[in-house]
Amino acid sequence: MDVEQREQLEAATQALLAAFDIYAPPVPVETMLQNPPPGMWNNVDINQLSGTFLVLKDQYSPRMSLARLLGRHVASSEWGAARGLYEIIIGNEDNLRIFARMLVMPRDMIQSLTPATRNAIAISDEFEVPEEDAQTRLDELLG
Repeated sequence: MDVEQREQLEAATQALLAAFDIYAPPVPVETMLQNPPPGMWNNVDINQLSGTFLVLKDQYSPRMSLARLLGRHVASSEWGAARGLYEIIIGNEDNLRIFARMLVMPRDMIQSLTPATRNAIAISDEFEVPEEDAQTRLDELLG
């Protein structure tokens, strides 16, 4: 993914969270899937998801599975297509994973952390994400 595409995804993340009035962690991915603003996408019944869909390596792994599902819904929606997300995300699992990390660990929220809490362990607790994903997101932001 090039820098321009990464910035497109970061901007879309900010706009999406603003549309949902989300300004602090943890980002409520379940609520976002179930209660999208009118015209964004059809709501998702989380109870209908099979257990095999959710990855269970870590206590927060299911949130990352839901974040990827949210990423697919956003990219496939008219809202996402209008922002060029469909071309970047659909059919590219690596880009979807990057976008999912952006959705649950938005850049501005990470940057607002104190230096002492800007580490994988603290981010994992604050954002309710696996430590591995928190470290990857930090690496992406520093990259």
